[in-house]
Amino acid sequence: MDINTRSAGAPISTATAPKSIDKQRILSLDALRGLTVALMILVNNAADGASSYRQLRHSVWNGCTLTDVVFPLFLFIMGVSTAISFQSRIVKGANHGEIMRQVLRRTALIILIGLALNALPIPNLATLRYFGVMQRIGLCYVASALALLAFRPKGVMLIAGLSVLGYWLLLTKVPVPGFGLPGTDVPILDPKGNFASYIDRLLIPQSHRYHFSFYDPEGILSTLPAIASTCLGVLTGIWITRRDVPTPRKLAAMLVMALLLTSCGLAWSQSFPLNKRLWTSSYVLFTAGISLALLTFLMWIVDEKRLLRRSLEPFLAFGANALTAYVFSEVLSIALGSIPMRRFGTLQACLYHLIPTALGSAAFRSLIWSILFVIFCWLPVFYLRRRRIVVKL
Repeated sequence: MDINTRSAGAPISTATAPKSIDKQRILSLDALRGLTVALMILVNNAADGASSYRQLRHSVWNGCTLTDVVFPLFLFIMGVSTAISFQSRIVKGANHGEIMRQVLRRTALIILIGLALNALPIPNLATLRYFGVMQRIGLCYVASALALLAFRPKGVMLIAGLSVLGYWLLLTKVPVPGFGLPGTDVPILDPKGNFASYIDRLLIPQSHRYHFSFYDPEGILSTLPAIASTCLGVLTGIWITRRDVPTPRKLAAMLVMALLLTSCGLAWSQSFPLNKRLWTSSYVLFTAGISLALLTFLMWIVDEKRLLRRSLEPFLAFGANALTAYVFSEVLSIALGSIPMRRFGTLQACLYHLIPTALGSAAFRSLIWSILFVIFCWLPVFYLRRRRIVVKL
């Protein structure tokens, strides 16, 4: 998963959080967001990607590893947070027009940050990648937020369902020009012979695709089911904010739904494989089930049982300033990989070779590097949390 960030002169504001910040928020949700950001940084910054552990790499095509779960988990959490935030703002008297303007402004900034990151280290408009992780985050955010404001919960549910089913129909029932019908003339989800890859090649010039490839993993059509991942988070956030349902019943229903989503995703994957790069419909259900199960577990342990609270501090620092942590990690990673070193090629490779080979295999040493990188990225957000500063778009 590659993210790109940095906005030239973007109007980012800093706000001092109230002393009761942890009491006003769902602590488990902040902790899960922080854990997700830490995992995003970890899996994106392997010192030796070719030798790293299997679960710390994306699946080559079909399949699902721990790394493949991280991005949909982030989108799911974003959906939950969006629903809770909107509810809080409406209670305080904000109107829909005011909220919509903020959504559009924030979306524009997120997309601009993504484009700016894609332009690093040396901007070149002729080869600038148009799409990316930040751009997908922005599109999923605006689509799910506007759906909630315009159509309410039933509309969000309808959009999620239509996105999942519609994408499945497009990838399995529509002939792909030059390849034929999936499942008959070419295998289901053939890398080049699927409809999503075809649309990317049709509408995105090769010089502006991910690694100049035959498709873009955050491309046009595959954004549709990613919106469904976010909408499922929105529906979860709506459920969490209901005041007429006791918390134990909420958690029980969430657990049942998590098991149902995961089971349906796995069952569907037998004919429509799990595939992060195409964001298949089975992948949407499977990863949403895992995301919901993690949130349910943390809400029970942290918010209900009030356990593990002190041990959550590192993740709360990441969670409070998630975008800041990720931007910092990407800029740092790009810088380390761009500074040339005569003997090792780059500064990143030079620093990696400082880890003694006696510590273990290349995969283990790569993991050590990734953990140290995460810790280094944690330091600035830990400082911000100690100062009760939250950087906001």
